[in-house]
Amino acid sequence: MKIDTLDKLYIHELKDLYNAEIQLVRALPKMAKAASHEDLRAAFEEHLEVTKAQAGRLEQIFESLGISGKGKKCEAMLGLIEEAKNAMDEIEEPDVLDAALITAAQRVEHYEMAGYGTVRTWARQLGREEEAQILQQTLDEEGETDKKLTMIAESMVNREAEQAGSAGEDEEGGGGARGSSAGRNAGSRRNGRGGGSAGTGARSGSRSTSRSR
Repeated sequence: MKIDTLDKLYIHELKDLYNAEIQLVRALPKMAKAASHEDLRAAFEEHLEVTKAQAGRLEQIFESLGISGKGKKCEAMLGLIEEAKNAMDEIEEPDVLDAALITAAQRVEHYEMAGYGTVRTWARQLGREEEAQILQQTLDEEGETDKKLTMIAESMVNREAEQAGSAGEDEEGGGGARGSSAGRNAGSRRNGRGGGSAGTGARSGSRSTSRSR
């Protein structure tokens, strides 16, 4: 399809986002399985259901437009998911892997927030206020997910990832810190709690990230 109007560009980007959501529906169960912290695993599982609903909203828009949402592959999401897969393949330390999974997930969220903010703004420009409201709902959800991932990183994952690295260095030097640290980390994961740490993700909400330009 030749893209020579804002309307056609809008539909093109909606299809891109739809394919991104479909890819994410397939990837999230693998990320949840790889996560060792209960809170992170639960966040991925919860976002899986949210993502399915978001794909359904896009299908609702396509139906109202009388078109199919299929036929477009989101190469950007393909790359973001590949980075998450690489982390799962290359990182053996569970706490460090959780930190990497949060990073990968927040990159996905920021990509989607930019995309949904753009099509929401275009929908308003094109006089499609109902569609704009649907897209705003998804945009808000992406922002909330990003905030939740930041909270999980700050409250437990980052510090435990740091401690895991320190314990590994102690073990190489003949110290016995790794065993005690691993035990504490395993206990905190089972109980769904841990120590605080520096944040991983962006603090900006969905509305400030994707303001109309």
